[in-house]
Amino acid sequence: MMFPVRRFAEEAREEQIIHMKELVIGFLGCGNIGGGVWRLLEDMREEIAERFDGLGIRVKRVLVRRVNAPRSCGVPREVLTDRAEDVLEDPEISLVAEFLGGEQPAADYMLRALRAGKQVVTANKMALCLHWAELNRAALESGAGLFYEASVCGAIPVIRMLNTSLQSVRVDRVMGIINGTTNYILTGMSAGGAEYADVLADAQQLGLAEPNPESDVEGMDAAFKLAILSSLAFHSAVPYAKVYREGITHVTARDIAFGAEMGYTLKLLAIAKRDGDRAEVRVHPTFLDRHHPLARVDGAFNAVYLHGDACDAITLQGRGAGDLPTASAVAADILQAAAGASGLPAGGERLCEERLTVSENWTTRYFLRLSAVDAPGVLARVADCFAQEGVSIAAMMQKGAAEDGRVQLVFITHLAEEEAVRRALPRLPEDICRVESMIRVEI
Repeated sequence: MMFPVRRFAEEAREEQIIHMKELVIGFLGCGNIGGGVWRLLEDMREEIAERFDGLGIRVKRVLVRRVNAPRSCGVPREVLTDRAEDVLEDPEISLVAEFLGGEQPAADYMLRALRAGKQVVTANKMALCLHWAELNRAALESGAGLFYEASVCGAIPVIRMLNTSLQSVRVDRVMGIINGTTNYILTGMSAGGAEYADVLADAQQLGLAEPNPESDVEGMDAAFKLAILSSLAFHSAVPYAKVYREGITHVTARDIAFGAEMGYTLKLLAIAKRDGDRAEVRVHPTFLDRHHPLARVDGAFNAVYLHGDACDAITLQGRGAGDLPTASAVAADILQAAAGASGLPAGGERLCEERLTVSENWTTRYFLRLSAVDAPGVLARVADCFAQEGVSIAAMMQKGAAEDGRVQLVFITHLAEEEAVRRALPRLPEDICRVESMIRVEI
């Protein structure tokens, strides 16, 4: 179905593009990313004019909190305003770039801009994710473009690939390292054997982690991004609330070291899988076989692994965080809009509807670390508890001399259902063992 308003608006925009010699933009916010976009557009002014048939780009208004505050990006004082209406209600401004961050008022401002027929470019994964259906429907009904490449993985063009190159592919799996902060922390813990708190402090000192890192280390940032990626990959709205989320704060250097001995590398992984009308979407620490493409992505880098029926496996890797990579993705979206792209994937109407059943009873392998009494028969009793729920052991390792009469037992299970593993763990007798860690494993 094509919305009539959308069709007429697209025809009008195509006619406008033919004759347009200047794209007039309004900025909502001007922090590090907004300032970076300003500088990129200024630096590329001559190239843009040459590549786009003399097109000029003019930022007419920039919304800021304090007009008189000092700024290093070079935005002239006369374009600054502290009134959102100066951007949203100016008929000359045809594109709005949002840099406010957070859910509100960013989401409200973007909706107002789209409903007024203005194209919108944003890197705001939170506002986009939490108001996905509203923003998509407003863009569809008005015909205004909605561009958000920078909302996931910075300069890695994964959204553009899903919206264009992979439209003829049935994508059934998305797996990604999509948060640079947690990847830096886990890489540091893996390389040096340091504990979580020590590597986090190092990341904060280097500016790779926020003073309050909760959104990153508890998996919220990755969950927002996964909701966007899975919605695009599966052509159906996947709400943030349906994403299972578990952070890295409970991970220990001992878990990482034991996993490495068994051939695994630990990552905070975003995973989305589809099987017919059923899907699973989850973010949690995950052991990967050390030969998996994502296992070799270290430091603050991001990567996304896609699998589909007609393309097999594709891996995209690069700088997914940082002001400059994000600014470059925003600037690229602005140029896409100037070139007449719609900013919406084919069949975008489906992104407004939940067509999949999201399950939390997925099937995978499990890494289990127990502190157990060092005595005959303990291993058999533990294995029996798992067997009663249909969970079988694929590999086992006993580590270290007895500590207060206890040893470390590490198991890797065969494929098992999440619910079965959760039922099995309480069966373990407390007098002989206690569960120290449960980490999922993807091969």
